[in-house]
Amino acid sequence: MTIEVPERELGTLRLTPEQARLEFAVGLYAGRRVTLGRAARIAGVSYTEFMHEIGRRGLCINYTVEDASHDMAMVDKLCGPRDVG
Repeated sequence: MTIEVPERELGTLRLTPEQARLEFAVGLYAGRRVTLGRAARIAGVSYTEFMHEIGRRGLCINYTVEDASHDMAMVDKLCGPRDVG
């Protein structure tokens, strides 16, 4: 995909293509349009680098109760049921 933005609209921002990709990816993630992993791929950075960028900007990681339940089910599937008692 190619996005064209008129130079005059960017003003003095002087964004590199990499910075523009990161800004776009952060916006999509913050708007809950994409997952963390997908946003990292859009930005062209590693998952960990993107997590650090989200934290640097003071944004929260989008992690729901459903995400936690899914993660726990995967742990059970991979490691066997946990004794919680």
